[in-house]
Amino acid sequence: MIGRLNHVGIATQDVEKAALLWQTFYGATQVHEAFDMPEQGVRVKFVDLPNSQIELIEPLGDHSPLTAFLAKSPAGGQHHICFEVEDILVARDDMRAKGARVLGTGEPRIGAHGTPVIFVHPKDSGGVLVELMQTPMEESL
Repeated sequence: MIGRLNHVGIATQDVEKAALLWQTFYGATQVHEAFDMPEQGVRVKFVDLPNSQIELIEPLGDHSPLTAFLAKSPAGGQHHICFEVEDILVARDDMRAKGARVLGTGEPRIGAHGTPVIFVHPKDSGGVLVELMQTPMEESL
C-alpha cells in the first residue's frame, strides 16, 4: 500500500531563508519557486535533494494551521512526512480499517503537488503527522 517517501515537510517562518540553508549546508540540487496555497493557509517551496524533496511551508496569516506549530517551535522544524500511494481512497479506507484517524472529513484534498492527499493523525503514527499522496507508482521511481 505505502510507496516511497516523497518528501519531508518542514515548517518555517520564511521559506526563502530556509531554502538558502538547504542549499548552503545540504547541497540542494534544485530550489523551486515558492507559491501560495491560500485554501490551506500556507506558502510552499520545494527543495530537491538527490534522493527526495523537502517541502518548506510557512504560514499565510494568523489563521494558518502552522501558526500554532510555530508558536511552540519558533525556529520551525519537521511538520510531516509524506508517502506515495497508488489510490488515495483505498489508502484512506485501509488506514481507517486499521483504526487510524484520518484528519478533517477524510475526503482527500489537493496538495502542493497538485494530487489528492490525506493526513493521518500523529497519535496513530508514533507522534508523526503522516501525509499520504496519490501518485502513480511507476511515475515516481
